Amino acid sequence: QVQLVESGGDLVQPGGSLRLSCAASGFTLSYYHTAWFRQAPGKEREWVSCFSNRDGNTYYADSVQGRFIISRDNAQNTFSLQMNSLKPEDTAVYYCAVGTRYYSRCSADADMDYWGKGTLVTVSS
Repeated sequence: QVQLVESGGDLVQPGGSLRLSCAASGFTLSYYHTAWFRQAPGKEREWVSCFSNRDGNTYYADSVQGRFIISRDNAQNTFSLQMNSLKPEDTAVYYCAVGTRYYSRCSADADMDYWGKGTLVTVSS
């Protein structure tokens, strides 16, 4: 059974750090695009970061560039999002996602095939 499970969401103060993880089961992550999206209260879901299996590059939204780092552990079949210098506007439910089609865009939620259920990150003092 294909499944993605996020972990690591928490309450953190502004300027703090948090690491989110996504564990995959039922398939091998190394074959596919992996991505993080988020949805803040009252807003639409937005793309945060991704790893493209097509070109081997990582990509970041302008809002998190320089603060967040996406990584993947193929041996553990997991991928993570290290979030540093967190801001209140980073508060959201964070979702991990996987795109299985080679030519899909790793930054487009419409191109993702599998999703986790989300983990809540709250940045507040």
